[in-house]
Amino acid sequence: MAGRQFGWSRVALLQLFLGVNLMVMPPTQARRLRFVTLLYRHGDRSPVKTYPKDPYQEDEWPQGFGQLTKEGMLQHWELGQALRQRYHDFLNTSYHRQEVYVRSTDFDRTLMSAEANLAGLFPPDGMQRFNPNISWQPIPVHTVPIAEDRLLKFPLGPCPRFEQLQNETRRTPEYQNESIQNAQFLDMVANETGLTNLTLETIWNVYDTLFCEQTHGLVLPPWASPPTMQRLSRLKDFSFRFLFGIYEQAEKARLQGGVLLAQIRKNLTLMATTSQLPKLLVYSAHDTTLVALQMALDVYNGEQAPYASCHIFELYQEDTGNFSVEMYFRNESNKAPWPLILPGCPHRCPLQDFLRLTEPVVPKDWQQECRLASSPADTGELLPASMLAVSQNSLQFISTGLERADALPAVLLQGWQSFSQLRRYMVWGEAHPIPRQLISHPETYSSPSGDAPLLILRENKSNRERTVLSSHHQVFQLTRWYKPPLGASLSTYTLGPSLLTSTRTPVLSVTALLDQCHLKA
Repeated sequence: MAGRQFGWSRVALLQLFLGVNLMVMPPTQARRLRFVTLLYRHGDRSPVKTYPKDPYQEDEWPQGFGQLTKEGMLQHWELGQALRQRYHDFLNTSYHRQEVYVRSTDFDRTLMSAEANLAGLFPPDGMQRFNPNISWQPIPVHTVPIAEDRLLKFPLGPCPRFEQLQNETRRTPEYQNESIQNAQFLDMVANETGLTNLTLETIWNVYDTLFCEQTHGLVLPPWASPPTMQRLSRLKDFSFRFLFGIYEQAEKARLQGGVLLAQIRKNLTLMATTSQLPKLLVYSAHDTTLVALQMALDVYNGEQAPYASCHIFELYQEDTGNFSVEMYFRNESNKAPWPLILPGCPHRCPLQDFLRLTEPVVPKDWQQECRLASSPADTGELLPASMLAVSQNSLQFISTGLERADALPAVLLQGWQSFSQLRRYMVWGEAHPIPRQLISHPETYSSPSGDAPLLILRENKSNRERTVLSSHHQVFQLTRWYKPPLGASLSTYTLGPSLLTSTRTPVLSVTALLDQCHLKA
């Protein structure tokens, strides 16, 4: 077999990435492994960033931020050796390009992790040694530019519906409770690090930096005590659950990890029909990739995936000729991989059942499902675009389709305290963080332009969408206004003591706007 040379056919490659209908192969003499898919996280790395008051800046790390370390290289070489032992009867002892295909995200640390892994998995043997003194051989690792990666780099975006789900997640009791319970802790960390805009969603960066420094023997600052590190670690795990769970986990999965799962399902299906494809398909990626996939499969253990951890899919052909799928997770280097059980199926899960149970979290049309849509029970309409000019004392609109003020369900807000859960607003279609000072101390905050902080908020009656549309003294192009159904009223908010007024036309005072929108100050 070592001397055989054959390439993948164009049809086979097309089937691998597009998928085919499942067929049952003829019975075999005994159960045997037919196909393996691996998804692993890169190895140990330097921090991806630091914080302003950190005594250890980028020059502390030999290759800079976000780079694979020698420890990380060794971790993946050892994982490669462990995989060689596990699949010694499945893979050839020497590397054959027809048997293995490796895809990585376009980051140095994932590309280098894959190379180190392959060095342990396929050490050169005999004729494959190009130098008797070098026990290594080059093996191709494939990638695509980061901006084009719609398979392994998570969270996937841009996806307006996913961002909407994240906004709704921020309003859940679980998220709100975490915010309240950790408000003082976040303030303390922000003060010690010199960071602004520190939230439940960004504090993982602080933990990551401190963890990397501690792992490499650097002395942590006094405030980073063991209890503080434990609390940071817990909040780091919470940030992963925020991304892919807590609220509407199945729909989030369809927009995130379900995309990768869809490709894995296609590959498993195809390998149940043909043997003219690689036996081993490898994905080298990140902790977010693993969490996104495991959340979609509902097998996530709630903790960050360690360096060089590996999710394994094994496709077996039973002695009946049917196929089954087994999943494992290797998250400890000195232990055998843990069996993972898909809810609703035994560990040896029949392929047809695996496909049926995972179908609900696989998107039919990702781009279509990412689009925003009105709630099915909402009979309001989306109105044509308008131009708004917002300043400190006026709201001016230049209508292209709005002829009455009651078609403009917008509220000018000065009562920031009641909306402290909002963390992002839209400026020219791009998301920007709201300054932390504005959230915690709105009465003392001054915007860069010197205007008082103002927001225009739109909200439909079902409370499913709460999107900040504009801020400060700027002009914004809005693609859609939401008009509530006839007879419906928007929620009532208490505004600050100063209502904005203007006598210029076509400008509405806030009082008139509230009256037209059935709101009251």
